[in-house]
Amino acid sequence: MAAVRRILGLALSAALVVLFAAGCSVTRRLPEGSFLLHKVRIVADDSVGRRERIPASELEKYVRQTPNKRLLGTNFYVWLYQRADSSKHNKWNDWKRRLGEPPVLLDMELTRRSLQNLKVYMDTRGFFSSRAEFEVDTVSRRRRATVTYRTHQGRPYRIDSISYEFRDRFLEPILLADTAHTLLRPGDIFDIARLDSERERITSYLRRRGYYDFSVSNVRFRADTLASDYGVGLRVVVDQHLEGYDGRGDSILENNTVYRIGRISILPDYDAAAVRSDSLFASRLDTTSYRGLDIVHEGRPGVRPRILRGAVPLYPNYVYDADLVSRTYSDLMALGYFKSARISFSEEPQRADSTNLVSYIGEGADSTAGRLTRESYLSCQILCTPTLRQSFKVDLEGSTTSSFYGLKATVGYQNRNIFRGAEAFDASFTAGYEFMKSRDARKRRATEFGVTTGLTFPRFLLPWRQPFRSANQPKTKLELSINFQDRPYYRRTLSSAGLTYQWSDARYSTFSLRPVDINVVDVSYLDPDFLKDTENLYLVNSYKTQFIAGLSFGYGFNNQFKHMGRNATVIRFNAETAGNLVDGLERLFSAPKAGEDYYTIFGIRYSQYFRTDLSLSRKIMLGEKTSIAGRLYGGVAMAYGNSTSIPFDRLFYAGGGNSMRGWAPRTLGPGSVPRPATSFPTQLGDVKLEANLEFRFPVWGIVQGATFFDAGNIWFLKRNPGEYADEAVFYARDFYKQLGFNTGLGIRLDIKLVILRLDWGIQLHDPNRPHGERWIHDFRWKNTALNFGVGYPF
Repeated sequence: MAAVRRILGLALSAALVVLFAAGCSVTRRLPEGSFLLHKVRIVADDSVGRRERIPASELEKYVRQTPNKRLLGTNFYVWLYQRADSSKHNKWNDWKRRLGEPPVLLDMELTRRSLQNLKVYMDTRGFFSSRAEFEVDTVSRRRRATVTYRTHQGRPYRIDSISYEFRDRFLEPILLADTAHTLLRPGDIFDIARLDSERERITSYLRRRGYYDFSVSNVRFRADTLASDYGVGLRVVVDQHLEGYDGRGDSILENNTVYRIGRISILPDYDAAAVRSDSLFASRLDTTSYRGLDIVHEGRPGVRPRILRGAVPLYPNYVYDADLVSRTYSDLMALGYFKSARISFSEEPQRADSTNLVSYIGEGADSTAGRLTRESYLSCQILCTPTLRQSFKVDLEGSTTSSFYGLKATVGYQNRNIFRGAEAFDASFTAGYEFMKSRDARKRRATEFGVTTGLTFPRFLLPWRQPFRSANQPKTKLELSINFQDRPYYRRTLSSAGLTYQWSDARYSTFSLRPVDINVVDVSYLDPDFLKDTENLYLVNSYKTQFIAGLSFGYGFNNQFKHMGRNATVIRFNAETAGNLVDGLERLFSAPKAGEDYYTIFGIRYSQYFRTDLSLSRKIMLGEKTSIAGRLYGGVAMAYGNSTSIPFDRLFYAGGGNSMRGWAPRTLGPGSVPRPATSFPTQLGDVKLEANLEFRFPVWGIVQGATFFDAGNIWFLKRNPGEYADEAVFYARDFYKQLGFNTGLGIRLDIKLVILRLDWGIQLHDPNRPHGERWIHDFRWKNTALNFGVGYPF
């Protein structure tokens, strides 16, 4: 460890020297009379209220020049670029140029253009009397320049009145019935962006009601600014559809067409390369019709027709609905069998003697108004490309401190269409190894082996008719697993079987219900010295053989995949209860063994408890690739009835790559009890509170960096006196004094398919140390932890 510390010290010193040199020498090589653009500041108009003020963050994107990237406050990237020899083109010099950045020099022409951009943008936001100015501050000796832009928004123009003009009279009753959802209100600022959003809203509304080819260009606005000072009379014009031009060049206008779905065909095994290269490909195709869906295939279809029909909610003669088209895409991709899907429409030819005119029929309609429009049909073609039917994956997770080393590897196999019904079969093998420094050689190593299998069906498997027809993307998952753990102080085997129903609401929420969750924890060996050294009777009971029959429910909210590059929120909630049904039957039909105060099933004491946890995560984007992410986590579990404690697999722990990263797993807490004498990590609890904050920033290419801060701990609920030390009990009045704090640095490799993560956590406050020693002032390797993981921690 001493050698490692010396190497880290030398590396840190060398990095500081390089960064100092980068901060001092970059301007020496600039052309004569030029200045390095050091900083760009935008000062928003503070005289405008916060609600209507245009923030500097919105104005930044219209500035034509931005300074070079900086590393720890220095111009490292410019310095590295200047170190490259322009006369040589080898790998070393090319690497410097690729990683570095050419210096951004002050350009007054671009500065003036930026000023014009700021003015134009404020005009589009309704501040037509706005103005902007700039000032340049240069330091001749250091040859650096700071540009400051100041904006003055002035008095805005506001909407006085809103009226409508329907060139397409058929749309008048349809759109007027939806004006309650309009984005435009009298008194609002005349904002061009808001007008564009209203055009998109109207277009989306009509495309959900049959108007397939209606576009934003069919909605126009007329603004009258002469009626009053700083007032706008707004008129919304809804145009007819442009059919073409006559012989004199005049426009031919007709009411917008309402479309219905005609023929629907799907190619579930579409191969674009084969279509382009094989001229006989189309001649070998057959068509199978199933409940209005034409399945085009070569040979036997890869997926059964009933499964495809269930994933395509479109039917012949349905009015075109853009939302149903989007749902078709998401449902097909949710099967897990397809790599891509493309849905296209084309208008079906119509007979010359057919008019297909329809009138508006609905609540409040006037059948005598004479409003008519044409109805037509669309052919729908769905091209689906299957993904690899079989695949393998490997996951690694590691953690290390000065006295603990742990590595866990998982090798998985998946078949995404094992029974031709898009059923996904997966099997994984897990192996783990841990090494703890201990004087007793027999207590140093721990191993773990496990096998998990699962079979997922893209539908609900129920003995009765499906009651939740509105459930989106329903799935049923059957799972079996067995796990063997050989620890220094115990050996046990965990066997489990479960049935889970999963579905979503077609937006951001997912749900899971696990009505069958059976686990058997068989502790075949328990070191008596381990129990003797442990004063926590609650924890001792958690290590006994137990039978667990539970019911659980989970809810998740996640909008980060639909808000890529924007602020995102993730919510996870879980609730689990065990033993209630078994306990009711046992108490009804049997009695406890003689001399015992608890019931058993199959000769094993069953557990009875309740457990719940909630995680709230939020990511806030500060730039294109820079963000702040935070998480709040809380969990509580309580044993009752037939149990005096919760099985320790259901207890909470802190530490590791996704928790308190300054500690190895199960080495923090509970509360402020002194650290146990055993070297094996056993710190568990039935209450957990944790908060995490992380700043994420780009470094270079696929390399990303992070700095983080974690705070949290675990505790026990107050139960029977003498079960555990009072320092381990959660008290609302002073739990904050027992929180552990850590900070650290992280490196992430974003290789698109997966993110590899390495986090180095450094302890700041250890509540398990004696009073007066909990705040850690001296840096030591034993007060840190190195965690390797896959994916972001939250």
